[in-house]
Amino acid sequence: MRLTRPMLALTGAVAVLALAGCGSGAEDANGDGRSGAPVTATGSLEHLAAEVRCEPNMQTDADTIRQAICEKGRQKYVLATFATDRGQREWIETAKDYGGFYLVGRKWVAVGEEKVLEDLRGRLGGDVEEGIDHAAMDHGGGAHTPGGAGEEKGGHSGHSGHGG
Repeated sequence: MRLTRPMLALTGAVAVLALAGCGSGAEDANGDGRSGAPVTATGSLEHLAAEVRCEPNMQTDADTIRQAICEKGRQKYVLATFATDRGQREWIETAKDYGGFYLVGRKWVAVGEEKVLEDLRGRLGGDVEEGIDHAAMDHGGGAHTPGGAGEEKGGHSGHSGHGG
């Protein structure tokens, strides 16, 4: 069989793709283009706790969710595992209404201060998600700055009960 230029080019391209990993995750540990974070951990609550050197203080032990408190120095965080992906997502979406930071893996979540979660991410992988910051939202109670639009003498317009 005689090698032609097109065949050599095709063979070279295949070799390059094979060596480069062809997007299969060879460029980093978890296959998503991010470097530094390990492959996202999986397993039971006890397994995840062991990975981060935590003795879990079990709070909830149900069929759908298992939840424990862990300590890292003076910082506490919650580690929870879920029976289903859907149950986890529903829990996270509800919890995010209360603000905070969430380190999310497959069927598990850690909840705590951002700095603690970044450290945990170095051992467990996962993605950090942030809850809703209600302090930055307008709650529709009228203007709350003195002399602002909607301000009446002696208090806010639209509602009373501020003693003024």
